[in-house]
Amino acid sequence: MKCHCENLVLPNSSVSSACLRDLPIFDRISEEDFERFRGIGIQKIFHDGETLFVQGNPINEIFVIKAGRIRLSKVLEDGTEITLDFRKPGDLIGEEAFSRRISYPLTAWTMEETMTCGFRVRDFNQLILDNPDLGLKLIRSMSMRILTLNSRLGSATAGNLEDRLYRTLTSIALEHGKKTSTGYSLSFPLTHEELSYLVGAHRVSITKALKRLQSIGKVTKQDNRFIVLNDAHGE
Repeated sequence: MKCHCENLVLPNSSVSSACLRDLPIFDRISEEDFERFRGIGIQKIFHDGETLFVQGNPINEIFVIKAGRIRLSKVLEDGTEITLDFRKPGDLIGEEAFSRRISYPLTAWTMEETMTCGFRVRDFNQLILDNPDLGLKLIRSMSMRILTLNSRLGSATAGNLEDRLYRTLTSIALEHGKKTSTGYSLSFPLTHEELSYLVGAHRVSITKALKRLQSIGKVTKQDNRFIVLNDAHGE
């Protein structure tokens, strides 16, 4: 069965083959059942620096990134903006709509020209109301997804700061970087402050941990971008 967004074209960009059909929440949905979701699909193209949604605004859409890259940020009560995550082609954003939240907890910024495929929450909700059996199947899929995420969370919070920082950099490099002769280079710069929020540690501690990782040959930096070295992850 063809993806309803397969005909989208974004010049000079690699378009992900991922479709709404590939999302974990649809794992237990048959092709026949999923066909009902195709009718509510929407496609969009955003320019570099645009927002897909803004923190505090009503949740009205869910997206799969087909091409481009997204930065997720949050503004704290004191006005400080922090970076919490990055998303790549094939990733889902706006998934908070599947919870009871009524507003986006984060802001999604494009880091380059970006193409998305998704659906409006009101259309999704109406489809579920019209087809209760689909709702039950989605609940089962989401329950399995939550169990998997809880297992990963326990692993991610284990270890000392250097280990956590190294795992974070490795994960970002593999997902959002490119392979080089020495390792995996991030496609964009990351500040020590951004890493402090991503890892959950003070900026000064991050600086010390980075120096240690560099001294033992796990991480280096070139052109203001971190590189996770080959020898560090067994390649």
